[in-house]
Amino acid sequence: MVQGRKVYVVGVGMSKFIKPRGLVDYPEFALEAAVKALNDAGLSYDKVDFAACGYVFGDSTSGQRVLYQLGMTQIPIINVNNNCSTGSTALYQARAAIAAGNAECALALGFERMKRGFITEAFPDRTYPLDHVQAVITDERSWDKNTGNAPQIFGQAGIGYMERYGATEKHLAQIAEKNHRHSAKNPYSQFRDIYTLEQIQNSPKVYGPLTKLQCCPTSDGAGCAIVASEEFVLKHGLMDQAVEICAQSMATDSPKMLGKENIEWAGADMTRKASQEAYFKAGISAEDVQIVELHDCFSANELVTYDALGLVPEGQAHKLIDSGDNTYGGKYVVNPSGGLISKGHPLGATGLAQCTELVWQLRGWTGERQVPNANYALQHNVGLGGAVVITIYKKANKKQSAPKTAYNPAVEARAITKEDFALAASQKANRAEYMDSVGVAKL
Repeated sequence: MVQGRKVYVVGVGMSKFIKPRGLVDYPEFALEAAVKALNDAGLSYDKVDFAACGYVFGDSTSGQRVLYQLGMTQIPIINVNNNCSTGSTALYQARAAIAAGNAECALALGFERMKRGFITEAFPDRTYPLDHVQAVITDERSWDKNTGNAPQIFGQAGIGYMERYGATEKHLAQIAEKNHRHSAKNPYSQFRDIYTLEQIQNSPKVYGPLTKLQCCPTSDGAGCAIVASEEFVLKHGLMDQAVEICAQSMATDSPKMLGKENIEWAGADMTRKASQEAYFKAGISAEDVQIVELHDCFSANELVTYDALGLVPEGQAHKLIDSGDNTYGGKYVVNPSGGLISKGHPLGATGLAQCTELVWQLRGWTGERQVPNANYALQHNVGLGGAVVITIYKKANKKQSAPKTAYNPAVEARAITKEDFALAASQKANRAEYMDSVGVAKL
């Protein structure tokens, strides 16, 4: 498989994930993430020659609406919608542009402004993209019209794993307990409360074994990454803070998703394929990874994904939990950020928030939630319908870098200032006309 040129992440940033109350609009929090990423890299928007913007709920060209605030520089801007894997799909596009030699510095941005409650069909007057999965579940089990679609699909995958391999409802609750505990040390998390196992088990039932505290919340927020070629990194003196994307792979569903095995209904097989390809490209195995940001939209998906990623032999995901090898002091630290369950899940932003956390971890910036002696980090971002992106990162330089900003953004979630914006915005493009017509997000 041809990898193309080396690609490095040189800047990351995100907004704090918040409850979806409509108090802040997407141009504001998406701009915040982009400015933070550019400030982190010490670059202005003039250096960016390609951008991919991901969001699920929004009108076309919302990416342009955000980035025009930094300058109308006429670069290509692509808008991406790939369900919950949208953020990583934007990163995939940006990395591919660099690897192919079509850009030297690219920006991947993900953002989402959501509604409260379960996600429902946005366009009920046309074919539902997951109607085939819904039909299979209806035939093989049952479909509850009064419950959200995602809890049923992922919940059934967890039920299948328990039925086949002997995992229990307690194991699902233990996953949620871990992730809520991890999020207490992440200033960007929507929820930072720690819950006991009993509190998680006794919270309201959502579907099957899944309780409310085992399900990700809907959220508003944004994440951003700046990626660049090796030539660009060396030219701008960024190697000390650069993190290499040493492998990335995307896959879609196999026919297993349409079979009778409910473990497969949430797309586990595409995770198997993409992770195997990524390990091959990187020249490593799962044994070499220390940190994992895993798409835990529900605790059931974290359970089945341990297996699909090859972190354990087939059928032994619950043994990883029993051994404590999914948290600090164990073999892997899975979701040091708190994961989707506690950090939140603004669909388009999630993949780039995962990237941000892993870059901070490999730089050694994350303070109390730091994973010690980390060399490789694995990112798993999945969307039903379906697509999964697996990305493997490694530190480019063993030298310890320090933040270019006046504070450490990995341990403190500050708002951007006018000075931050001025450093990030285009220094060449005349922004006055655009700023006068639509305004720039409040600073």
